[in-house]
Amino acid sequence: MVKASQRQWTKFGIVLALYLLFLLWLRSWLGLVVVPFIFDAYITKKIPWYWWKSSKNPMVLTVMGWVDAIVFALVAVYFVNLYFFQNYVIPSSSLEKSLLVGDYLFVSKMSYGARIPQTPLHMPLTQHTLPVLDCKSYLEWIRWDYKRVEALGKVQLNDIVVFNFPAGDSVAYNVQAQDLYGLAYQAGKELSKPVDMSQLTLEQQRQVFDFYYQTGRKYISENEDLYGKVIYRPVDRRENYVKRCVGLPGQTLEIKNRVVYLDGQPNKEPDNVQYRYLVQTKGMLPDDLCHELGISAEDLAAYYPNESVYNMPLTAKTKEALLARKDCVVSIQDVPEDDMGGLYPLNKLTGWTVDNYGPLWIPKKGATLELTLDNLPYYERCIRSYEGNSLEVKDDGIYINGQPATSYTFRMDYYWMMGDNRHNSADSRFWGFVPEDHIVGKPIFVWLSLDKDRGWLDGKIRWNRLFKWVDSIR
Repeated sequence: MVKASQRQWTKFGIVLALYLLFLLWLRSWLGLVVVPFIFDAYITKKIPWYWWKSSKNPMVLTVMGWVDAIVFALVAVYFVNLYFFQNYVIPSSSLEKSLLVGDYLFVSKMSYGARIPQTPLHMPLTQHTLPVLDCKSYLEWIRWDYKRVEALGKVQLNDIVVFNFPAGDSVAYNVQAQDLYGLAYQAGKELSKPVDMSQLTLEQQRQVFDFYYQTGRKYISENEDLYGKVIYRPVDRRENYVKRCVGLPGQTLEIKNRVVYLDGQPNKEPDNVQYRYLVQTKGMLPDDLCHELGISAEDLAAYYPNESVYNMPLTAKTKEALLARKDCVVSIQDVPEDDMGGLYPLNKLTGWTVDNYGPLWIPKKGATLELTLDNLPYYERCIRSYEGNSLEVKDDGIYINGQPATSYTFRMDYYWMMGDNRHNSADSRFWGFVPEDHIVGKPIFVWLSLDKDRGWLDGKIRWNRLFKWVDSIR
C-alpha cells in the first residue's frame, strides 16, 4: 500500500465528515457500508477505480472518460432529486392563472422533509416508465417503509404543493389518465340497470355501490385489449400532481357557493382563482385581446358559434376586463351548477357539487373517529389503502383487521388539495384526501415558462414569469 499523503487524509476527512452528517440527517446508518469504499478511494486505493486512465489506447480513454462523467452526473442527479431539489413542469391548467401550463418549477424536497425512497432501485430522471422501452423504470426487489427526514417546515394553508396522486396506486395501462376506482365505478354503472339510490337504506346503498365497482372491475379485467393490463404502483412511483392545499389535518372543510370554509370560517381565495362563465360575444374574440388578457387556446376551446357563446374559465380581473369590451362582449353569466360526476366519495350518495361540497372532516394523526355506516365511505380508503388495514362491513358491524371496530385512530396526517382553476381541476373533490406519505415537496420558483400557443419568435418564452417566486403567488 502506498503511503497516503497529508492532502489525501484531509480530503478523506472532509468527505467522510460530510457523508456522516448526511447519514445523521437521514437518520439511517445503513449507509455506513459505503465508508470502507470511501476510505479505499482516498487512502488505500486497493480497488482500481480509474483503471482506464493507465491505458495507452486513445479510444478507451475517450469512451471511459465519457462513461465516468455520465455515471457521476447520474449519481449526483439521483441524490439531488431524491433529497434536495427536483425540476417539475406544469402539465395541465388546474392551477391557472396562478401557475401556467409550461411553467417549469424548482421544487424543494427539504421544505417538508425529503422521503427515503420506498423503491430505491429506479432509473434516475424517470417517474414510473422508461421511455422508448415502455416498461417499469423501477424494481421492487427492495421495498422500504415510509420515512421522512427532518424538514425545514410543514405544509401550510394555501401552500402550493407537489404530491403523488393518491388514487394512482392502481391504473389500467391504456387509460392511465383516470384512476382505476373511478374507471370501475363508471363502467359498472353503465353496465347495470339504473337504481333510485334515494329510496335505499345506507346498507343497501353500500351494496349497490360495491356491485357497481365489482362489475366494472371485472369488465376491465376481461377487456384487457381495450383497457390494458391493470398495474400497481408504489407511493413514490405514482404520478406527480401539483395543487394548492386548502385544508389541513383536523379541520372541517365545506364549500358553500364556491367559497371554501374551514371550521366555519371562509378561507382566503387565491388572487387568480378561476371559475367558468358563459361569455356571450359578437363573434369570436380577437386574438390580440386574448393574448393581452392571458386567455389560452384551451380556455377558448368550448365555443358555440351558432350562439356566439364561450364556456370559459375567467379570473375576476379578466371577467371585468371583458365586460368593459362592449365592442365584442355582450354579457357574462355564471355556468349553471353541476356536480360534474364522480365526486368523492364515489360509494356514497351525498348530493354534493363542486361548488357546494361537504362538510367533511380532514383526518389528523393521532385523532380518533367514531365509525358509522354513514361516515365510513369518507374514510375507508384512508383506513384500507393508505394505512394498510383490512376492512369489512358485516351484518353486525364494521370489522378492521378481523376485529369489530366502532372507532379508528389515524396514523397519518391528511390534506385537502384543490386547483385554482376551480371548474377545470381534478382534485380532492374527485379523489379525496392526500396522505402525508404522498407529499413530495414545495415549489420555490418558476425558472422557465413556455407558452405552448406561441412560436419561438412570437412570445413563446414568458419572460415576465422567469424566476418568479411561488410563495408570492397567493
